[in-house]
Amino acid sequence: MGFLTIILIALALAVDAFAVALASGVTLCRVSGRQTFRLAFHFGLFQALMNIIGWAGGLTVRSMLERFDHWLAFGLLALVAAKMIKDSIAGREEEAQKIDPTKGYTLIMLSVATSIDSLAVGLSFSVLNVAIWLPATVIGLVATLLTVIGLKLGCLLGSASRIGAGAEIIGGLVLLGIGFNILHQHGVF
Repeated sequence: MGFLTIILIALALAVDAFAVALASGVTLCRVSGRQTFRLAFHFGLFQALMNIIGWAGGLTVRSMLERFDHWLAFGLLALVAAKMIKDSIAGREEEAQKIDPTKGYTLIMLSVATSIDSLAVGLSFSVLNVAIWLPATVIGLVATLLTVIGLKLGCLLGSASRIGAGAEIIGGLVLLGIGFNILHQHGVF
């Protein structure tokens, strides 16, 4: 898998983290360095770890799936892409929270919620026999960077819902394009 593909996957996966960070920045108005570090660190860490967990889970079933692994990878990416696009079109908005989203249980729940897609992509990497360490590192770093950017932009913007929805649609389309590329590489079309 090429480095550009890994970057595109990382960007697509980080869209949820970016959208949540953007909404958190709008909600908090002023974001301290500690809050930025906590949210960015956790989002990046969870993205990388969930990717590795998905990959490890896929190792146990890879030999059974090799004949149709490209279809499985496409299916998982298409499901994630469809969910991202559906959520953005449905106008899902993050609820304004009265508590600090960069602390405690809320931070953990947001970290898990924004990294579920990374689990499915990690499984796809496994069935495609892609080594995980470089993609997981890039995915974690990109999520961290986009979280920081999202928080800072959120502080500057008054409303994040349209930006977040547009970013999710783009992220979903990128994942779908990568899925079609996998099918093309396996000679399906």
